[in-house]
Amino acid sequence: MHYCYFRKPFRSIIFTLILQSFTSFGFSQPDRWQQHVKYVMDIDMNVVTNKFTAKQQLDYTNHSPDTLRKVFYHLYWNAFQPNSMMDNRSRELGKIMINDQPDWDLRVQDRIQHLNPDEIGYQKILSLKMNGVIQPLQVEETILEVNLTKPILPNSTVHFEMEFEAQVPLQIRRSGRDNPDTKVRYSMSQWYPKICEYDYEGWHATPYIGREFYGVWGDFDVNIHIDKSYILGGTGYLQNPEQIGYGYEMKGSKVTRPAGEKLNWHFFAPNVHDFVWAADPEFIHVTKKIRNDLTLHLLYKKTNEQEKKWLNILDVAEKALPYMEQTYGAYPYKQYSFIHGGDGGMEYPMATLLKDAGGWMHEWMHSWYQGMMGTNELKYPWMDEGFTQYAAARNWGFLNKDTSADQTFKREYNNYFYLAKSSFQEPMTTYADYFSTNIGYSLTSYYKGTVFMVQLGYIVGDQVLNKILLEYYREWRFKHPNADDFFRVAEKVSNLQLDWYKDFWIKSIKKVDYGIDSLWEVNGKTRVRLRMLGQVPMPIDVFLQYKDGSKELAYIPLYSMFGIKPVEDTKIPRLVFEPWKWTSPSYEFEVNHRLTDLRLIEIDASHRMADVNRNNNKLELKW
Repeated sequence: MHYCYFRKPFRSIIFTLILQSFTSFGFSQPDRWQQHVKYVMDIDMNVVTNKFTAKQQLDYTNHSPDTLRKVFYHLYWNAFQPNSMMDNRSRELGKIMINDQPDWDLRVQDRIQHLNPDEIGYQKILSLKMNGVIQPLQVEETILEVNLTKPILPNSTVHFEMEFEAQVPLQIRRSGRDNPDTKVRYSMSQWYPKICEYDYEGWHATPYIGREFYGVWGDFDVNIHIDKSYILGGTGYLQNPEQIGYGYEMKGSKVTRPAGEKLNWHFFAPNVHDFVWAADPEFIHVTKKIRNDLTLHLLYKKTNEQEKKWLNILDVAEKALPYMEQTYGAYPYKQYSFIHGGDGGMEYPMATLLKDAGGWMHEWMHSWYQGMMGTNELKYPWMDEGFTQYAAARNWGFLNKDTSADQTFKREYNNYFYLAKSSFQEPMTTYADYFSTNIGYSLTSYYKGTVFMVQLGYIVGDQVLNKILLEYYREWRFKHPNADDFFRVAEKVSNLQLDWYKDFWIKSIKKVDYGIDSLWEVNGKTRVRLRMLGQVPMPIDVFLQYKDGSKELAYIPLYSMFGIKPVEDTKIPRLVFEPWKWTSPSYEFEVNHRLTDLRLIEIDASHRMADVNRNNNKLELKW
């Protein structure tokens, strides 16, 4: 007798060819040249007027093969002025209603339009010299264009001297003063004129509209003169702790502060691409030395309900770091600071600004997937936020002793499924500022980016993914990798072809959807028919459990991979079948058991494959 089980008929599937994307990824090579900077800055802060004057010296080394006839600087704070590009963009997005709510960043909204003259931000360039010669300047809102009087030749270094003044804006986005929520006086990010990155694609003179950043690697030597009642934290190592005190001095040493109303805080930060600091008279500064060459700093303003949460950060961070370094690579600096400030969570080299005591793990993981990688966040936001969100969730899974994808990445998958079924999904190749909606940007960068990484583990095997992460770190830290660079590492380590995954998952908004079509018995063996209902092809794991308690895993590689992933679970026998060619809408395989022996069958029991309809992935048979 032949037993047969059929599901309801599936809709017919129309396959479409993948069109060649207009977005191309850069050619990758580990020794790709990059520019170098050395900043020396002295600023004099007036805490009454919220203004400062500053001098900046910049040694700029042109390692490119190109002759540079102009340079560009970012003037980020000029965005915090009425009718700026940031202001206009936010108000336009606010006209879009999603779930009856305007699609603007709630921190920005239309607030810039209503800033008073003493609340706006600005950075005014008073003079700029290159090798002692005055340079002509053209300010275009958040970009300073400098048409050089003499070109910068390949493999040469020039010396810039700049004088500028700035006004700290009222806290709107990332940087600013007097945030009513945190009560922190100054969150000083994007506070200095920052030379734009010039790489193999040319200049990245990107106006500040809303998204994040891209910077040049180098060294920062910074002196901050500020009222002596203020306590600071930020990027870099404090060079004069015995003149400052406030918990920075060596235990048991004497603090001797110079006379006068101000202190000079002298920081040095080697091999970073940005510098942040924050200041407040009421900061509580706590340190924890978690090994001989690494001290964690915590600076926060005391609030009863947050006190224990703030202090808990250092203890949990100490527990997590060995796992983080084992998984993602070594942390290379001697300090890291968790600082109360900003308007949410915002990462910088050696430091993060935190609105409250939550979200710190994500920001700390940016020390790897941005701080050390330095990827262009505007072109590849998913490599910044997605990789970081993946790692942070994985760290919490380790700490909570539950590393199953179902639990560890539940929120990330649910948010991706919401995005995939919405009308505001756009390809991950979309430039960060060009997303049509804020919600589309966030769900794509953070959550589809996370799913990319978890699903890659499904494709190549989680143990192989671990090797990919460490090789990516080894090969590309401090070198500005792009998407192609990561994929080449993944292919070399896994020995699998992954260009199809890049094209389907990164360059399109197509979806994964597989289902069990039917089961039947022939000559005492069970045949299984699967259907591909979505447009993104995948290798398929099919878990089978029998009445006698035995288990099998049917593994169907994808033809486009030209290989198979290693066995992930040695406790379950694996049957490897012929590859599935993505042009075929269905696939059949056979197992050496009678149909009535089968108790359960499930596609991707690990739930790492981002199948948008899991209702047709599992059958429990009660004979």
